[in-house]
Amino acid sequence: MPRIPIFRLGQAAEELEPPRLASYVPALSLQELRIGIDNLRHDVFLSPKFVENVRFQIARLIAHYGNIKNLLAAETSVVREVPKNNPFIGTRSVEKQRAKTEPSELKPLLIEIQLAALNRAKAEGNIRLDILGRVAIIKFLRAELNVQFSEILDRCRATLKSYDGLRQQKASEYREQVAAFQIAKKFILRQTGQELFRTLREIEKETIARTRRSLFGNQSYEEYLLFLTPLIFSEDGRDIYLNAEHYAMIGNFDRDPDRFWNSRRMVCDFLQLLGLGPEAGDDAVLEGWLNVPENAEVLVGSGIPDDSTPEGASRKARLSVWRELLEREQAMDYIVAAYEVVPLLNEYSPTINAQQLKNALISKEERVRVEKVSAEHSKLSAGSFSAALGRVAGCRGDEKTKIAGRFLRDFIRHHRDVRRLEVLNEALTQVNIISSEKMRDLSAINGTLYEYLLPHEQKPAEDKVCRHVIVKADVRDSSLLTKSLLARQMNPASYFTLNFYDPVNKLLQKYGATKVFLEGDAIILAFLERESEPELAVSKACVLAREMLEIVRGYNQLLERAGLPTLELGIGISYQDSAPVYLADGPQRIMISDALNESDRLSSCDKRVRKAIQTTKVPFNVYAFQTLAGAEHENPEECILNYNLGGIRISHAAFKKLEQEITLEPVTSTISGLWNVEELRLSSGLVPLGSGIFRKIVVRAGRVPLIDLRTFTFQHWTEHWCYEVCSHPAIYAEIEGKAAACK
Repeated sequence: MPRIPIFRLGQAAEELEPPRLASYVPALSLQELRIGIDNLRHDVFLSPKFVENVRFQIARLIAHYGNIKNLLAAETSVVREVPKNNPFIGTRSVEKQRAKTEPSELKPLLIEIQLAALNRAKAEGNIRLDILGRVAIIKFLRAELNVQFSEILDRCRATLKSYDGLRQQKASEYREQVAAFQIAKKFILRQTGQELFRTLREIEKETIARTRRSLFGNQSYEEYLLFLTPLIFSEDGRDIYLNAEHYAMIGNFDRDPDRFWNSRRMVCDFLQLLGLGPEAGDDAVLEGWLNVPENAEVLVGSGIPDDSTPEGASRKARLSVWRELLEREQAMDYIVAAYEVVPLLNEYSPTINAQQLKNALISKEERVRVEKVSAEHSKLSAGSFSAALGRVAGCRGDEKTKIAGRFLRDFIRHHRDVRRLEVLNEALTQVNIISSEKMRDLSAINGTLYEYLLPHEQKPAEDKVCRHVIVKADVRDSSLLTKSLLARQMNPASYFTLNFYDPVNKLLQKYGATKVFLEGDAIILAFLERESEPELAVSKACVLAREMLEIVRGYNQLLERAGLPTLELGIGISYQDSAPVYLADGPQRIMISDALNESDRLSSCDKRVRKAIQTTKVPFNVYAFQTLAGAEHENPEECILNYNLGGIRISHAAFKKLEQEITLEPVTSTISGLWNVEELRLSSGLVPLGSGIFRKIVVRAGRVPLIDLRTFTFQHWTEHWCYEVCSHPAIYAEIEGKAAACK
């Protein structure tokens, strides 16, 4: 095709410099996973509870959108015998469901199964397991749409048969309902599919995406976008009503100039006309450009470019070229009608074919047919159609140009989502959902089965403790505090209980922690990590420690107002990559673990460095120092002085485990440390606590300095590191402020 001379539009050549376009090709890979027993697909077994309850929920949605709830309700009032050898699965499910309690709602079921897939992926360190689970869920939901529609239709027919010879008026009414139900099959399945899509999208936004980012960061981010296209429950992405709702209602007939492939050709011609370089002649390059909706904004802006700037003038010129191309291809009127017909669909369709209704807005022949059908149906108003007809006829000038720009954006979005759907469909063919116990056992024996079970369906053998975390919270100067309370004739025991022990005890169940023992002025907690659980013990311990400090901080404000002494804590968190051992003391078990001793050191605070640091103002609560005398010791690590006042210190092993559990992203801060020479390495992450709840933690990694303890002066940095879970509100306020500013 000859290139359009766009430089004649009155713009300088430098203003029409070709823009840079982004490229994207959807992809999804399951190649790293084991092939199933058929040597072709991956075997997946979904939770029986999930399968059973979701089937019921899909059937309920189909009955709702099919407007046959009353007919199914009438089914229960008819006494009929079910043949013993009836092979149809639907007839036996009806009787069973009557006796059952109401199944779980759809949204919690989908959340639970997707979290189970994520947890399994995290436990095995392979995000492909989560992607496989998501693909299997989509395949199951798609299949059940048709299966449940057929089952409900057969149940309705069986109910009608029971009315033969009886209650003829009611039978006639039900017969009309069943006939309408059959005719509206595509509409009902579309509505049900979109309800499933909206639910999945809400779950992704509210819970799953944040949990996945917490566990895996942005790994495989683009692959997960394939599950968010509105077309995932359509057969080929060419659904008229979905296109009208989410994109543009392009033509379906061979004679329509705006049908998909012709529209794609026009967009490719447009790109080649713009002089984007020799690569614009490569179909693979064009394909990549057509999958990025933002390219439309780069090319033509919002449809009304601001020509007061060189870039705006360039966009206006390109938009003019695009509209001229559509006019030359005789597609512009069809595109205008595609947007004007959308408000008419609810009233006129499916009585009148949606494409016929659209073409009637620009074709006199089709208009006569539509007006004739409207006259035959009293429920159809001619007013809405006439108003749309007037808007199409009156659309010209800048309004047409704006619609041309809108169509370019909408078509590229549609093109991208169609390609995503094609990739997802290919992935669906690679998944074999196992439904029989025989095939499940065969695949499991061969080590090729991927099971996605809900937590309560996991085998008890998988509950073996494999790792543990110890949290020690130590109260500073408890002996002096006790003396102060006794001098005021107050009860130290009740003081500690009400202001520390009782509030902490209330948190244990929330985080899944257990109390090891009390040590007078300290409390020691444990997180026991089992094989069947997601590896989040250190993460949860960090969040629990933060909440403990926040509780004590809140109580201290009340105590200060009352003129009472306040509590000062130091918390140490230690991780051990093995299960603890126990001694038996009668009925009691006494834990033995190296993590107990380490947490004691991490929570300690040397009085000499405490006195020196109290004169400084830093928002960090944890430090470790090596003295000049300690540097000459055979084991310098044993001579390190610890500072932990109102802070949370974690061991090196706990920090490394934390990096595995959640994604820690580096953050910048204007806060300075000791002596203004401290190298601050701050990183933040989100810890998922279940039920869509997340808590942010900020971790500081700092080198241990060598100091002269007599003058508390810095000498140089050592090779040792100290790790702190930051607890000062100023640090979180600064990071949240920066995050808000970036939005």
